[in-house]
Amino acid sequence: MLGLWANMAYGLQHVLTMYGGIVAVPLIVGQAAGLSTSDIGLLITASLFAGGMATLLQTLGLPFFGCKLPLVQGVSFAGVATMIAISGNGGIEAVLGAVMAASLIGLIITPIFSRVTRYFPPLVTGIVITTIGLTLMPVAAMWAMGGNSKAPDFGSVPNVLLAGLTLAIVLLLSKLGNAAISRLSILLALVIGTLIAYAAGMTDFSQVPNGPMFSLPQIFHFGYPTFQLAAIISMFIVIIVTLVETSADILAVGEIVETKVDSRRLGDGLRADMISSVLAPIFGSFTQSAFAQNVGLVAITGIKSRFVVATGGLFLIALGLLPVMGRVIAAVPSPVLGGAGIVLFGTVAASGIRTLSKVDYANNMNLIIVATSIGFGMIPIAAPKFYDHFPSWVETIFHSGISSSALMAIVLNLLFNHFRAGNSDQQSVFAEAAERTIRYQDISNLEEGDFFLNGKLYNSKGEEVPMVMPAHH
Repeated sequence: MLGLWANMAYGLQHVLTMYGGIVAVPLIVGQAAGLSTSDIGLLITASLFAGGMATLLQTLGLPFFGCKLPLVQGVSFAGVATMIAISGNGGIEAVLGAVMAASLIGLIITPIFSRVTRYFPPLVTGIVITTIGLTLMPVAAMWAMGGNSKAPDFGSVPNVLLAGLTLAIVLLLSKLGNAAISRLSILLALVIGTLIAYAAGMTDFSQVPNGPMFSLPQIFHFGYPTFQLAAIISMFIVIIVTLVETSADILAVGEIVETKVDSRRLGDGLRADMISSVLAPIFGSFTQSAFAQNVGLVAITGIKSRFVVATGGLFLIALGLLPVMGRVIAAVPSPVLGGAGIVLFGTVAASGIRTLSKVDYANNMNLIIVATSIGFGMIPIAAPKFYDHFPSWVETIFHSGISSSALMAIVLNLLFNHFRAGNSDQQSVFAEAAERTIRYQDISNLEEGDFFLNGKLYNSKGEEVPMVMPAHH
């Protein structure tokens, strides 16, 4: 517990970091379903409210629900394409019904997922964390350019300069500030960047007073959910992907905060994810999942308290009940978010690289596992249309670089490190790719005439020099 004001400041920082992401899904799905502007607004407030409730459940926990780790929950991006397809056939009611039914099935099968922690060594978690950071970089770039690709000023020099200025403010505060300022560097940079944008006429607060000040979430506002078998099956594939991504996020944040994540804790986190997804459609929201960008915020600030994130959940609930607060935060320009996002998302990738540095690459195939998994995960980022001609279920699973790399890393780790039958006793060319290095202090201990023979060290007289094993050094 860091105290009320610290919790509020750091919690608000979490909300500002993920606000653009949490409102993007209801915006996209609502527009695709042909909803009115007011109904899309209700989708957004419902998603904020549901995300806040899910965050409280995940961070504070109940018996059998919640991993009690600093994870911010919100609407998952994984199901956007599937929900748009479902809405074209059955409307928003079919989308909500498919989410409820598929999430309920996901809740039932969570015990299976919770028992696979031994298949997530640093090799796998490092790959996934690195890919999460790399996958999020296009989001930061999109924000830095203006957020809306159809806007006339998208990618303009002022937008990019504003993003660069925000990035510079983050770095400057991190370098020159004290511990408190350094940890709040993201929030302070967002505030300063927004003020600069307002002075330059690049943001508009005139819409803040327009609309209701307070609004309760409406239950089944869009009608009762309808349940279509094909829609449920396609959404269940999304749920499988969500379970994989949530497992990776839970393990990633566990690595960052340096706490043990066993099968029971993972299961509690997945159950919280699924029960939140079952209940969210009642208020008009969709599947809930941990937000990867907030994992990066935990890493970069070093604020590991779950109560800070729980405070962020309270802010989300308030935003769902007080639309005026949402309109204030919505006025933060996208380029400002983009400048901060470069640091945030890059930190996630750096955390993954740090985890991968702990992996043993000697006399095994771990290097090729890392190379193949990260490369496979980058395909959807480098070529977004790569899977366009494949069946929709293939696109649903592999359109996310996170799920692509996670699945590849899990499969290859099983194939090479668990099912060892058939493994060659000779290293492949990939395993030999590691650079050979010798420490200077080891060379400095050698004397004139010393030589190695059959793995032993001898002096100039041919006498064996005893060597100490690293464990006894």
